[in-house]
Amino acid sequence: MKQVAATALILLLLFFLLPLLLLRGDPLQSQEEDGSLPLDHTVVSPVPSGELDTGTQIQVQLSDGTVSTMSMGDYLWNVVAAEMPASFELEALKAQAVAARTYAMRKMEHSSQAHPDADVCTDHTCCQAYIEPEQAASNWGENADVYTAKIRAAVAGTDGVVAKYNGQLIDAVFFSSAAGKTVDAVEVWGNSVPYLTSVESPEGEEVPNYHSTVEVSAADFKTKFLAAHPDAVLEGDPSSWFGAPQLNSAGGVESISVGGVSTSGNEMRTLFALRSTSFTISTTADTITFSVTGYGHGVGMSQYGANAMAKEGKTYEEILTWYYTGIELTTEATA
Repeated sequence: MKQVAATALILLLLFFLLPLLLLRGDPLQSQEEDGSLPLDHTVVSPVPSGELDTGTQIQVQLSDGTVSTMSMGDYLWNVVAAEMPASFELEALKAQAVAARTYAMRKMEHSSQAHPDADVCTDHTCCQAYIEPEQAASNWGENADVYTAKIRAAVAGTDGVVAKYNGQLIDAVFFSSAAGKTVDAVEVWGNSVPYLTSVESPEGEEVPNYHSTVEVSAADFKTKFLAAHPDAVLEGDPSSWFGAPQLNSAGGVESISVGGVSTSGNEMRTLFALRSTSFTISTTADTITFSVTGYGHGVGMSQYGANAMAKEGKTYEEILTWYYTGIELTTEATA
């Protein structure tokens, strides 16, 4: 009789406790706001790629020069993991996945002399940044399980979605952070692109190194600038070297006169390794100081702006249609 009673008690406990164990929740939903894992986190399996991304194959030239054929889903995981912090909101990561997929499919339509045997390469200066899952997991440490699944969810949750303008895949450019607004493409690259116009961008002081400074000695500035513009006149007090800047649509420097020579904000950014063209200049007798806001070329989608919008409750569709003016989002297996 005691044995029957004990068995009944065990069954009763299982009846009530098993549902509670099964309802512990999605580890992604229980993730702490700062991106860390809860102490009792559960290891999760990566979410599989969607049907369309799984069925689309892309040829990728790896860093060692070999070409690997892989599914679009696997490629996009490697790109999103490299291009955007995995601690970002899921909707921001989804927006990044769509931008990366659109970029890749656009590349698949046009061969490149840099990698004629592959659709894309893993050199971020040529195509998109790329990281292997093992390296990403090492970088993420104790957050690896949650972040791995989170990026899988971002890719799978946008399966096959691309951005188009007038039926054509867009050039889905993006950058890190803006100083209040994005920049019209014509002001950076000289070509007017209807979907790459200036829009407000909501990020701010939460961005790491949002404000930065670059200090250059007057002598070094003179040497470097004259090497690029030998006709410039850089004599006397450095405060007399600079004219009033002409500002672009985002409030950054479009052009500025230096020693009587007009130069672009982009050239100044390149010459003196500035994080963006949103800068002001101050001088002393011996020093030139650039005070810079934001990071990147400023055209297209701001990644930190996308994350700020996601925190406000915006969906990835709303984020993308905000930063890429007049686009439509469509779903397809191939471009």
